[in-house]
Amino acid sequence: MNKLLLCATALGGILSTAIAGHAVKAADLGGDCCADLEERVAELEATTARKGNRKVSLAITGWVAEQVMWYDNGAASNVYVTGVGSTLNSHFKLTGAATISPEWSAGYVIQVEVNSSDPLTAGNSRFGDDGPSALRIVNGNGALASSAVDLLYSFWFLKSTRLGQVSVGLIPQASQHAAALVDGSGSLVMANWVPLDGMAINLSRNGTQLVLPNGTGFPTGALMWCGSTALPVAGDCDGIPTNAVRYDSPTFGGFSVSASWGEDDFWDVALRYAGEFNGIKLAVAAAYSHHGDESQFTGFDIVTGLTAFHPVHLDSDYFQIGAFVHHTASGLFLYGAYGIEDNNNVFDPALGAAFTANQPSGHNWYIKAGLRRKWSSLGHTVLYGEYGVRDDMYHPALTAFGVSGSKLTQWGLGVVQEIDAAAMSLWLNYKSYDPNMSGPGVVGAFDNLDDLHIVTVGGLIAF
Repeated sequence: MNKLLLCATALGGILSTAIAGHAVKAADLGGDCCADLEERVAELEATTARKGNRKVSLAITGWVAEQVMWYDNGAASNVYVTGVGSTLNSHFKLTGAATISPEWSAGYVIQVEVNSSDPLTAGNSRFGDDGPSALRIVNGNGALASSAVDLLYSFWFLKSTRLGQVSVGLIPQASQHAAALVDGSGSLVMANWVPLDGMAINLSRNGTQLVLPNGTGFPTGALMWCGSTALPVAGDCDGIPTNAVRYDSPTFGGFSVSASWGEDDFWDVALRYAGEFNGIKLAVAAAYSHHGDESQFTGFDIVTGLTAFHPVHLDSDYFQIGAFVHHTASGLFLYGAYGIEDNNNVFDPALGAAFTANQPSGHNWYIKAGLRRKWSSLGHTVLYGEYGVRDDMYHPALTAFGVSGSKLTQWGLGVVQEIDAAAMSLWLNYKSYDPNMSGPGVVGAFDNLDDLHIVTVGGLIAF
């Protein structure tokens, strides 16, 4: 009798804890019913995300992305296994939401990124194949941690369907990835205007790798420098999350406005549009940001190996705009982005007025065109070509080497195959970088630089 009562109690428990969408099969009451029920309970526990209360829903999403990267810089070639780059790396995201009223809701986001080997830092003679987390370098004041686990976002939000949403915490600011994220081709992670693959790889001249006096290889990223954030990610100068407050308006006729303010002092505003006309999809985003902090990120001076000349007061502005057009019937698409930076930073007077006057204010543009078609039952195939130019976006310390101008040209080709049944994408991508510097100190030191060639083969699976 006690055993039957125990079986009934356990059966009631499993029915009350079953998650939505999972039917509980009837227990086989022949033999030991409790052992059968315990097995069912264990199975449910393995597929249920536990939470602290029943008022806030919880969703777990993310992806795992890894690739094989080959490069040849004219003096050396190597093959590494890496992730796809900080802020895009393998991650899991916890999203909670609760309904307050028909108009109001609240929730939270916690996103944790897992870095195996970061292509943003791998390849330099200082790091080799085990590139430390670029996100950790920025947020950890230069900490060189490989295979790191990093917090990307952590914020709560309050949302009104009529008034919009306010978010507070470690957030993606309004301008973060603004021009990049409009790319709806399915090739955003593999090819965008941020040179995620190869930023740290040594530049070479006439078949000889350039090495700085401290032993660090002279990296390609020194010619794609954002003066506003001291990061080699042109043109995604506002690509790093910050502690801030953000507002997002509701969408009216396809338009929305976002703005954010971050501590001491950063602010930005962004305008976005998305719509479809006669089978043509259009997405546009423009953002303006201002950095007026007393300091910058300093960690990437470790990666570049260049002297840390940082302003005592930051006064830098960045404007970016991106657009994506897709003709759904034919599959043809076109994506373009442009960014321009205005640096008026105030440096330590000991550095001299010439240094401040020679600080570069560069600009960059990028274009990608291709075809997105479903030729097989697996999913869409994406074919694309890309081309971009970064003008005068060089590290300010290069003025000490007699550099007064730079141009980094990028072009590439690639293919992406989506596998719908597994929420997966596989890709093959080729990139070429042509670096050039000009100025009185360039001849015999930085002229006739070799091209950098990179091939990546990788995969991403979402959950």
